[in-house]
Order: sequence, then C-alpha cells, then structure tokens
Amino acid sequence: MPTAPGPTVLDALSLLAEVADELVVRSVRDTHLAVLDRTPAGRVHRGITGAVYGGLTHALTGASRGLDSLAATGVGPRLESDPRGRFLSSAVNGLIGDRLLRERPQLAIPMALRRDGADVDPEPEPLAAAYPDATGKVVVLLHGLCENESFWSLHRERTGTTYAEALAGRGWTPLLLRANTGLPLRENGAALTALLQRVVDGWPVPVTRIALVGHSMGGLVMRAAAGVVSDHDTPWAGLVSDVVTLGTPHLGAPVAWGVGEGSKGLSKLKETAAFGRVLDWRSRGVHDLVHGLAEDVAPLPHARYHLVAATLTRSERHPVGSVVGDLLVRPHSAYGQDRTRSLFPGADVLHVGRTDHFGLLNHPEVHDALERWLA
Repeated sequence: MPTAPGPTVLDALSLLAEVADELVVRSVRDTHLAVLDRTPAGRVHRGITGAVYGGLTHALTGASRGLDSLAATGVGPRLESDPRGRFLSSAVNGLIGDRLLRERPQLAIPMALRRDGADVDPEPEPLAAAYPDATGKVVVLLHGLCENESFWSLHRERTGTTYAEALAGRGWTPLLLRANTGLPLRENGAALTALLQRVVDGWPVPVTRIALVGHSMGGLVMRAAAGVVSDHDTPWAGLVSDVVTLGTPHLGAPVAWGVGEGSKGLSKLKETAAFGRVLDWRSRGVHDLVHGLAEDVAPLPHARYHLVAATLTRSERHPVGSVVGDLLVRPHSAYGQDRTRSLFPGADVLHVGRTDHFGLLNHPEVHDALERWLA
C-alpha cells in the first residue's frame, strides 16, 4: 500500500529535538560560560560545565537523527491529516520556512491552491473536479505570516459567513491559497505568479476578471507577484481588476523591526549574545516585514487598490491608535502612505476601529466594503 504524501509527526519531533539543542541548550550553555568567564573560579568550572552541555547536545542530536531515520520509512501519522498539524506546520514555516526549505524540504510548505484541507493540482481535470461551479470571476485569498487558508474562517460566528462564501454568493469563485510565509517576499511572489498563470490556463471556463485579497503578509506577497509579471509570460495579471489588502504592512511592521533591533542589542554582550541568536532564527519572511515593499514594486496600473487598516481605538487619529495600530500594523503602513510618499495614489481606504489585526478577518465593515468594491 503506498504511503500518503507529506511530512509525519516524526519529522516534526525531529525538528523539535534540533531546535531544543540549537535554541535552548546551546543558548543556555553560551550564556552560562560567558558568566563563568567573569568569575575567578570560572576556568575551573568551565570544563565540567562544557561536558554537561556537550552531553545534552549529543543526546538531542542523536534523537533527531534517529527520528529522521524512522520518519524516512513513512511510518507515523501525517501532519496534513489533522487541522492541528496543518496549523503547526504553517506556524513553523512562517518562523523558519526558509531554513526548512534548505535543510528539511519535506517540512517546507509549497505555494498551493487549497480546498478541503488538501492541495489542488492546477491542471484542467483536477480544477474542474474541485470547482464544478466555476465562474469566470475569480477571487484569490492569501493569508498572512504563520497562517494558513483556515484563518479565513476566523470570526465566522460574528457574521454567519466568510469573505469567500459571501463572494461566492455574488458570482465569484473563491480560491484559497497556502504559502510558506517564511520565504522572502519576492520568492513567494514569483511562486504566486507562476501558480496563478497555471490556474488561469487550466480553469474550466474562460477567466474574465480576477480580484486579489490578502491579509497582512498575504497582501505583500500579492504585490510582489504583480512586480514580477510580464505581458508575455503572465497574462493573468491583465485580468486583475481589484487588489484588497487587510492590515498589510506596506511600509513595514514595528513588531518585526523591534525583533531585529533587539537581536542587534543582545548580540553586543557575551552574556546575552545567545539570546540575540535566538531572535535571529526568524525567517527571511519576518525580516522582510521590517521594511515592507518599497516604491520599486509598483501597483498594477489597471487595477483598483483598496486598503484596509484597523486600530484598537475608535479613531485612527487617537494617540494610542496611531502608535499601536492593530497591535501589529500601524494605519499609515496599512495605507502605504507617510509624509514623504504614497505607494497607492487614488486608492480606496477603509479604517476599522476597535479591532485588532486578526479582527479584520470576517469583519462586518469589511464584508460591506467588499460588496461595494467587487460589485
């Protein structure tokens, strides 16, 4: 009987053992030894301490290799078979997805079209089977950092529906994507543009209109995809009529910047350098969130842009709201506009008050706006 594809729980446990060694044992070891070096008796204790930590590293390394060997046989439950496993996989990919692609490719998520918790091959027959009621109007929804396609169902109880379901009722065919959000934005953008062209080429009916909807980092990946298109190789881009970004840090996210600055600060002292290394484990995707995407990634000239920002306060001009935004993204970044530049001249903007970053998913005000924008 053939083995089901995809990583197993044993692959995840092997990664856990590796992370425990590199981020926990080695960080504690380096900090401990740095402190010992500042004491008179430090050299006496250094050998014993090093041996203890060396034993822990050896044990964890051996466990990781053993689990890898066992996972290679195909035994064990699949991460993809359970929503909790898919959630874990997406979160880990967001944090270290670039490293997974290099060192543990079986755990790296590919850019893919998703339906019912599984990938859909973007070829004519699988597309026709997965979307029997396909229309010529296609709306593509891409999640944010460490998320997956199931996040589009958050807060469904608040509205009784989702953006995808509501748009389907208005003649659109929603396509939910999943991506490895730990990869660089432009790498994900290239993967997205290739995938969308395959979807358009294999779609059951001629595609007449495309709308792109991205939450958080998803909006940046969609911008990156538009930045690598060409009229000859990627005609899908010419069909895009609307781009909607929900809490997207076009000018960067202060949280990501804070992580980067914290890493630099901790690395200056031997006692805290190990903890700086922990922060530096963050993926290229997280690194890219520090600055967002600049003017070199121009908007599609024929598409209408709709930018949504949220703040914890009722008004975006409130001192607290303007500083903390939705806890992750500030309004000026979500609008792609500051005192010196505007990335999207003439774009529609919507402020949603008294909500946070994830509150933008299935929010009544956004539902109403999508109905207007994608009429």
